[in-house]
Amino acid sequence: MTLFEDRKHAGKILADTMAEIRLPLKNPFVLSIPRGGVPIGSEIARILHAPLDVLVLRKLPLPQNDQMGFGAVTLDRTVILNHDVVRRFFVTDDVIHAVTDEVYDEVLRRNEIYRGGRDFPPVKDRSVVITDDGLATGYTMLAAVESVKARQPWEVIVSVPVASQNAYKIIGEAADRVVCLHVATGLSFAVASFYEEFPDLRDSEVKEILNRSQVL
Repeated sequence: MTLFEDRKHAGKILADTMAEIRLPLKNPFVLSIPRGGVPIGSEIARILHAPLDVLVLRKLPLPQNDQMGFGAVTLDRTVILNHDVVRRFFVTDDVIHAVTDEVYDEVLRRNEIYRGGRDFPPVKDRSVVITDDGLATGYTMLAAVESVKARQPWEVIVSVPVASQNAYKIIGEAADRVVCLHVATGLSFAVASFYEEFPDLRDSEVKEILNRSQVL
């Protein structure tokens, strides 16, 4: 079921929805998960008159299937594991550590490219809106939420165009609020299926969007 032309279109609809809800935000700050969450976050930051930055983290892929993740790791090396997947695919501690080390190197590389080594933005006592282009398993977003919560924000709001029913439930229990345009109830779920155009974004495109937006 196609709902959006592309990420920018989805971001505009989501931003308009957030404006209509009129959430009582406190000094809002938008953090986007790169790469796909950045066009979404740019539209939300614009309508909220809020600064935009990226929250760099990466899925931990299964060695035998890199399309499926068993967790995620953030810039501060917060690791969130999907224990059901770990058990089902017999992922050992040695594999977890090895994959985490490899993926974390990519997290550091992307942080340098997108953020130039800047300190993490000040989010204490602020409403933090975390965006992505969709939630499949929810574990990457869960890692993002836990990482931000450790920095003592006033609240954490997750804002996404689409989510699977299970991911919506997981994030609904972790975040203070979830704003989602469509929660899918089917057995199969792919974020890309809700977009007419869903290209992989290049690092240069992410940087261009960030440069056009207000970044602290």
